[in-house]
Amino acid sequence: MNAIALLGRRVIERVRGIGVATVMLLQILFSMPTKLGVSLFIYQMHRIGVMSLLIIGVSGLFIGLVLGLQGYSILVNVGSEAMLGTMVSLTLLRELAPVVAALLFAGRAGSALTAEIGLMKATEQLSSMEMIGVDPLKRIVSPRLWAGIVSLPMLTVIFAAIGILGGKMVGVDFLGVDEGSYWSGMQSSVQFGHDVVNGIIKSIVFALICTWIAVYQGYACEPTSEGIATSTTRTVVYSSLCVLGFDFVLTAVMFGGVQ
Repeated sequence: MNAIALLGRRVIERVRGIGVATVMLLQILFSMPTKLGVSLFIYQMHRIGVMSLLIIGVSGLFIGLVLGLQGYSILVNVGSEAMLGTMVSLTLLRELAPVVAALLFAGRAGSALTAEIGLMKATEQLSSMEMIGVDPLKRIVSPRLWAGIVSLPMLTVIFAAIGILGGKMVGVDFLGVDEGSYWSGMQSSVQFGHDVVNGIIKSIVFALICTWIAVYQGYACEPTSEGIATSTTRTVVYSSLCVLGFDFVLTAVMFGGVQ
């Protein structure tokens, strides 16, 4: 009976946490922006988006290089190396760019958001704001949430573009695939409304999930050093699992009927 009671208590705590996080998200989404909020949003865009460009760019380049190398070694066996551009572009635009960019974003920016907000709570900065009549959700959480939602789709597009150039560097410049075949195959197979737009939609969903989890874990963490460390770990783990799970669902909806 104690084990059953413990299980029920944990389930209730998880459901309650989801409810609190949903209420917090709705309060942020339906709050009116202010002039100060716009300034904080721009500042957070720099900290979250611009500061993540290096890891996104380097990772996109190396993934593109690997895709070009592995794709060539597979396609050359069936005499279809001219389709290398198609394989690299569709793989990046549909799957790898949104997913890998979201995982990198969760590890780099998401963990930083959780630790930053958690430290503010531990040092009672959030409580001090409430005492002087400042809403911490609007002042602290909202700019970070919106900055994450806007930044990740941009980073995903940059990731895909650099990855395609990386595939071209290996396939065309190093392995000798015809450059015209590489680009023409890509242009004929990639559909903007189907492949590019669906990849961007994926990245928007992943941005909302990762940033939402990050700010909630920081806002609701235990105000101790151990609590901040635990919440930061949860941010990375929960975000990664949610990205992979939602990727399967979105892929089945967007591309499941493609023959």
